[in-house]
Amino acid sequence: MAQETKKYKAEDEKQRDKVSSENSLESCVFDMKAIIEDEKLQGNINDEDKRKILDKCNEIINWLGKNQTVEKEEFEHQQKELEKVCNPIITKGFPHRGAPLSSGASSRPTIGEVD
Repeated sequence: MAQETKKYKAEDEKQRDKVSSENSLESCVFDMKAIIEDEKLQGNINDEDKRKILDKCNEIINWLGKNQTVEKEEFEHQQKELEKVCNPIITKGFPHRGAPLSSGASSRPTIGEVD
């Protein structure tokens, strides 16, 4: 019985890690879309860069819809791909901000950035 408990505990932890990675990816995608679509921030990022970010976000949203059974590592890989596209653009648009997606902090702009 103890072995069964350990087996289920390991499976539960693996599933919890997978869901956490999926949620993190979804959060990053929707945070980036919110930043790009925020009218208060118009002018910080040019239209071409916005299009790159929106295209990548939409690509990942579509990927998420088709890949609910993949492993944690695939969600993490997709998040890294999103970061590769978004972080340089956001850093250029908000130079005092740093890399928003890999910092662990919310990627939404602060009040000072909006003013």
